Amino acid sequence: MSPPGACTNILNARSKAKGIGTISNPERFLNQDFQQLKQYCLTKAVRYIDEMFPPDRRSIGPGILSAADIKRVVWLRPIKMVPNKIALLSCFLAGNCWFLASIGALTFQRPILEQVVPLDQSFDEEYCGLFHFRFWRFGKWIDVIIDDKLPTINGRLLFVQSKTPNEFWPALLEKAYAKVCGSYSDMNAGSPAEALVDFTGGVHICVQLSDPPLALWELMFRAGKSKSLMGCGTQGTSANRVLSNGLVQGHAYTVTGVKQVNTCICRVNLVRLWNPWGQGEWNGDWSDESRLWNTVSSEDREMCHHMQNDGEFWMALEDFCRFFADLDICCLCPDFLDGSSSCHWRSSCYEGRWVAGITAGGCINNIESFWTNPQYRVKVDKLLSECSSSDNDKTMLVSLMQKPDKRNRRLVQNLHIGFSVFEVMSHIFPSYTQLSSFFQGNTPVGQSKTYVNAREVMELMALKPGEYLIVPSTFNPNETASYLLTILSKAETHVHSQLTRTEAQGYDEVDAEQLQKLLNERILNGDLKSGGFSTDACRSMVALMDTSVTGKLNQREFLCLWRKILALKDIFVRTDDSNTGTLPLNKLRNAVEATGNRLNDDLLNLMALRYGSTSGSPDSGVITLENFISLMLRWESMNPLTNPIKLQESSGAWNLVIICHVFKLQWVYLYMYG
Repeated sequence: MSPPGACTNILNARSKAKGIGTISNPERFLNQDFQQLKQYCLTKAVRYIDEMFPPDRRSIGPGILSAADIKRVVWLRPIKMVPNKIALLSCFLAGNCWFLASIGALTFQRPILEQVVPLDQSFDEEYCGLFHFRFWRFGKWIDVIIDDKLPTINGRLLFVQSKTPNEFWPALLEKAYAKVCGSYSDMNAGSPAEALVDFTGGVHICVQLSDPPLALWELMFRAGKSKSLMGCGTQGTSANRVLSNGLVQGHAYTVTGVKQVNTCICRVNLVRLWNPWGQGEWNGDWSDESRLWNTVSSEDREMCHHMQNDGEFWMALEDFCRFFADLDICCLCPDFLDGSSSCHWRSSCYEGRWVAGITAGGCINNIESFWTNPQYRVKVDKLLSECSSSDNDKTMLVSLMQKPDKRNRRLVQNLHIGFSVFEVMSHIFPSYTQLSSFFQGNTPVGQSKTYVNAREVMELMALKPGEYLIVPSTFNPNETASYLLTILSKAETHVHSQLTRTEAQGYDEVDAEQLQKLLNERILNGDLKSGGFSTDACRSMVALMDTSVTGKLNQREFLCLWRKILALKDIFVRTDDSNTGTLPLNKLRNAVEATGNRLNDDLLNLMALRYGSTSGSPDSGVITLENFISLMLRWESMNPLTNPIKLQESSGAWNLVIICHVFKLQWVYLYMYG
């Protein structure tokens, strides 16, 4: 059983630190090593059979074949079906149209094809029935191993079938994807967007063609030049019904190109599409038999017009928007969004989790619990000089993807997900205790259009320089699920997890020693040159938050403490403008006042004396992150002193209370005020 909660996060962070999960070093799916298995098969002179995805009815799954047909299934290797040379990808005839359309898009972009289908394998040299493919899955690349036994009935492939009888790469790729999904049955229903994202690991946008952007054709043109994968689907619920115009209702197509042509009357924007069935085409304007081709130049006609029933055809952009429902564009690089090759978008990803009763507050309609959702603080600096600065310019893309908690996709219950973006003023950034009232008094400046039951929602936004909170949530409160939040921006951005609640998962109780380990690993990132959080400091933190007086923190108490620590770390990092990891004592006042507290010179000197450290001379004094957190947690525990009005009084009695607390002279405090 895999470790839950924070333990999983730590393991994932360590894998990322080692470079595991990148396209050049993908994670081994189900811990299967391609090179080791290949060497074993070659040494033993055997052909591979995958025990993790065996050639039997379990891998086919329920619901797509009758019991009688299941008994007729024979799993055959390609070399048994076609002894002659086996070909590479070309065209396809049958299978899941959404997956076929995605493979079709893949074949038009050779560099992306080669990263999904590694070149270090063939049916010729060192063949042993073992193949592997690479997919991007929820923030990381995985390497998926399969054997080449394919399900057949009467010698005919059951699912993806190629137009040429000696071509098997599509069927093998489909089998690898079925393994990731759980079975062939689990990938029986899907969308091109899922496969396109899993083939690229890049930027994905979805355009609703019922309300297309004004510059749709320009966007598609830039996407084509950027070697994007594009797929689309026709309207309607009656899948596979051929309409009178030649299009198939509820069917997935591949966008293979765009072109602008000049007729004797006007300029026309054309879109080229491909039916993955390899036949069946649009028969309206600009189809193969349309007379409109006689109105363009001979050069354009020779380049674009081909009289073949091969499933590929042209249509005007207006007809494309009229008869198709949506357009998915996936690209390795987001530069196609604005067409500026000199403007480089920055990308950052964050894994999180909604937990019922703790961090699943639901949408903003649930205002009493919305503030408990995970939140990400984003500071947007000025746009890079080479980027457009138009007020209407889209400067940020936010994507929220929910991660399945089960391997078999048919068992996954997708939730309705979405996100909201709030603008905040940096000098009045809401503290933990102010969050509820903050969301009640502010409206989002950006958000996903609606909460949808989908794997991913995304939105392009125009955000001016400033500070924001991004709040991902489910529609209903108290729904547990994991998610991946991706933020792309063409401005300089700094993202911090405002309230990381997933750290509390898997810890029913936390004692001082466990807290010390977590703080040193997660807050200091293992950098213990200054000594790290001491056991004594962690015992003090536990004592301050231990309202149940058990000597340990329960999950609620630990979560509350973790929120405070993250907020203090954020203040410390922002104040440390020299990026040294320590604060000069002359900047301690700035850091303390950034927490909303005020102090006089005498108190500042006492704090520096107690919590500062020197390296030789008094002028070289600094305060470390761990000491700053310890100091401010002790200060905050004195509830009367969090009122700025009382702090301004600076009376002798108040100063004495502060001095006693800062120096841990509890006995003086108890004697005078206990």
